[in-house]
Amino acid sequence: MAEIPSYKKGLPTQIAVLGGGSWATAIIKILSENNVKIKWWLRRKTDVDFIKKYNHNPSYLTDVMLNPRRVRAYYKMSDALHDVDIIILAVPAAFIPEALKSLNRSHFAGKKVVSAIKGMIPEENMLVTDWIEKFFGVPLTQMCVIAGPCHAEEVALEKQSYLTIGSPNMTLAQEFSDLMTCRYVQAYPIADLYGVEYCAVIKNIIALACGITHGLGYGDNFQAVLVSNAMQEINRFLSAVYPHTVRDLHRSGYLGDLLVTAYSQFSRNRTFGNMIGRGYSVKSAQIEMNMIAEGYYAVKSINQINKNYQVEMPIVTAVYNILYEKSTPVSEMNKLKLLLM
Repeated sequence: MAEIPSYKKGLPTQIAVLGGGSWATAIIKILSENNVKIKWWLRRKTDVDFIKKYNHNPSYLTDVMLNPRRVRAYYKMSDALHDVDIIILAVPAAFIPEALKSLNRSHFAGKKVVSAIKGMIPEENMLVTDWIEKFFGVPLTQMCVIAGPCHAEEVALEKQSYLTIGSPNMTLAQEFSDLMTCRYVQAYPIADLYGVEYCAVIKNIIALACGITHGLGYGDNFQAVLVSNAMQEINRFLSAVYPHTVRDLHRSGYLGDLLVTAYSQFSRNRTFGNMIGRGYSVKSAQIEMNMIAEGYYAVKSINQINKNYQVEMPIVTAVYNILYEKSTPVSEMNKLKLLLM
């Protein structure tokens, strides 16, 4: 007989959060506003020890103070996963296989899984939810994805923010939306898991393109046309890969998430692209940022997937050529500007 979840007994919801970055920290801050107990796994033992002593992340969103009655840090992942109702994945997609290599299906059995990752598993070219289903046996009906529009830095400042929770299980989506809603965050459920997840992946690629154009000196006029064309590109791709009869790309989980990532000073993908546009090599930009730009890995996966569908995606193609085919930003944007309208 399956164990009754804690929240159905009137007890705090038991949640494991895997990942030590800014988004993981912001998620924990939001969850801590509600009736939860959080087991937080971080890769570095020094970070775990620091959090236990000082109640804040030493590396990201350092001003966010954690509630020690609700949050406990762990270095051993299996301990963090013991006796929890929900597992939230907040590790960059490129590092997920390595981070979870010590786990097996028993660690996920009976648990709900939430992906807060806006990227794809490299080499596998798989969405995180598909990868978790394949390797750990978690059905999609027991999974959610978190989409924006929302930046961790604004959550830290308690600025009004919005989240979209996608799942084919609307009961689960609503339950998790309730957990992620507080006085400064409003979360709402949506049934289009794949659409939201793919859009979250591609919008990072578009943010890279926006950053590249900014680094090259293009202005707001061009970027506005770039983003409007990007929405059409996303629509074509989603319609080919995963058609959904009730999808409305004007909603904030799609268009809003794209806009905030494309325009915001907090967007790491835009920042990465800006450095590329200004002449940085990929390696030097990665070293200087010291943060993961998911779009770098995602554009290779989306380009590979699209070989099977042949969707017209000139912006994605331009970013791929710049990052992986050694094409210059100037030449790719000169070609691209003739295709936009």
